[in-house]
Amino acid sequence: MRKSISVIAAAVLAAAALTACGGSKAEETTAATTAAAETTAAGEAAETTAAEAPAELKEIIVGASPAPHAEILEAAAAALEEKGYKLVIKEYTDYVQPNLALDTGDLDANYFQHYPYLEQFNAENGTKLVSAGAIHYEPFGIYAGKTASLDALADGAKVAVPNDATNEARALLLLEAQGLIKLTEGVGLNATKTDVVENPKNLDILEIEAAQVPRSLQDVDVAVVNGNYAIEAGLKVSDALAIEDAESIAATTYGNIVAVQEGKEKDEAVLALVEALTSEAVKNFIDSTYEGAVVPLF
Repeated sequence: MRKSISVIAAAVLAAAALTACGGSKAEETTAATTAAAETTAAGEAAETTAAEAPAELKEIIVGASPAPHAEILEAAAAALEEKGYKLVIKEYTDYVQPNLALDTGDLDANYFQHYPYLEQFNAENGTKLVSAGAIHYEPFGIYAGKTASLDALADGAKVAVPNDATNEARALLLLEAQGLIKLTEGVGLNATKTDVVENPKNLDILEIEAAQVPRSLQDVDVAVVNGNYAIEAGLKVSDALAIEDAESIAATTYGNIVAVQEGKEKDEAVLALVEALTSEAVKNFIDSTYEGAVVPLF
């Protein structure tokens, strides 16, 4: 009897031991499974966060005149950001410094000038800057100063025009188109004051730095003003006494361009800039903002 009791007791103890061991293994397995799951989840979360984190934007620095170029660039900034670029705009109020800054590499591009002016600048300064694309056209206008109409211009009236070669030629062509002067036949965009062969009203043509022409209105009878400087001065195309015809040689030649260093026309950043500037959003901005003072070329 005692032997039987001993056997039964041993069996119970053995069963208890087996049960205890089995419980420990289960807990270890559960803990290991839980830890693995947590590790996997953490890894997946990290991967998701990395995938969702925006890539660092690359910077593109563009020089521009304040209006309309800098304003148009601002309108293109969102499209550029979608392409991975942060747009930095540096404003200039003259036509020389933005090209010098581009030549030295302080700018990645500039947007303020037309191609004939760029060609002239290269020839005079030994620079190698090129066009990456034409964006818009700004019609030149004749605006009233002391005299309210072209018909009312008196003998010897003072007329302000830009003093740089390409823009002066454009101004003279517009004066010729209004019958105020006559230029040497065929001189076209190379015209200067010396090419005025007929001047019935003996107009006193004053050559003034382009940015200063609008400021001269109070001192002259009329002024021929670049489109961008007219905008900056608050002059409206609808108030101009005359503007360039859309079919004129000036209108078809003087598209405003994005300029870059030679060889960089196809750089990824430059292509992204031009694409952003010729987007539908920018076209709509130009049309609604400038009311004919700026005309998209795309």
